Amino acid sequence: MLAAVTVLPVGALSASAAPPRPDPRATSVHRPADDEDAVADGDLVEVVPHQDVVGKVKCSRRTGPYQRAVEKWLKLKADGKQSAADCKAVRDFQEQHGIKPAIGFAGPATWATMQLISAKDDPNAKHKCPVRKHRVACVDLDRQVTWVQKGSDVVYGPVPMRSGRVGHATRTGWHKIYWKHKNHWSTLYDAPMPYAQFFSGGQAFHGVHDSIYTTLGSWGCINLRLDDARKLWRVLKKGDRVYVWGHRPGK
Repeated sequence: MLAAVTVLPVGALSASAAPPRPDPRATSVHRPADDEDAVADGDLVEVVPHQDVVGKVKCSRRTGPYQRAVEKWLKLKADGKQSAADCKAVRDFQEQHGIKPAIGFAGPATWATMQLISAKDDPNAKHKCPVRKHRVACVDLDRQVTWVQKGSDVVYGPVPMRSGRVGHATRTGWHKIYWKHKNHWSTLYDAPMPYAQFFSGGQAFHGVHDSIYTTLGSWGCINLRLDDARKLWRVLKKGDRVYVWGHRPGK
């Protein structure tokens, strides 16, 4: 089993005001296979220290990057330090929700699963996303979840996401879907951006072929699991509004 997930540098194209377009000089364009709609996203794979993977430990003694937040969610003593009791509680949660490897390391996949569970029944319980009669794509940077609502009804999600890292933060406030390109290829990062829906300069919702559960964020875009990006493509239309708030935790 790998110690970490390899991440392609996908994300924002540029911050220019002009809508981005595919580079006509580019010869390589991502084209979804005929059976791509039948491909399911992979398992929840946690990023764990290399030493733990090699040692095939049953319970990690290491403090994870989301240690304090995970402890708080599990109603443990939130001191940000790993203990045997902490490891067992985290490992039990991981086993219950299919997170691999289940060794009690408080990593991004574990934290993201907790945020999604908390948001599932009523993602807008704290009323941070404005309610409008029209569709609004809500992007919660604090919990790294996104959904679409029309009025008070949730019509898509919530689903997990990955937003911009430090120095390449996803821009907050009101935006609008101004361009959609299903088979987009980023000539800046030489990487696919399937089901891209641009809402702010070069920042877009789009799917990724690798894991979104990493400690580092994107280059500004809202990265989604491929199946989630595909479904969002069918929900949002050009002109729909997007509201972004909060701050991505961690690095």
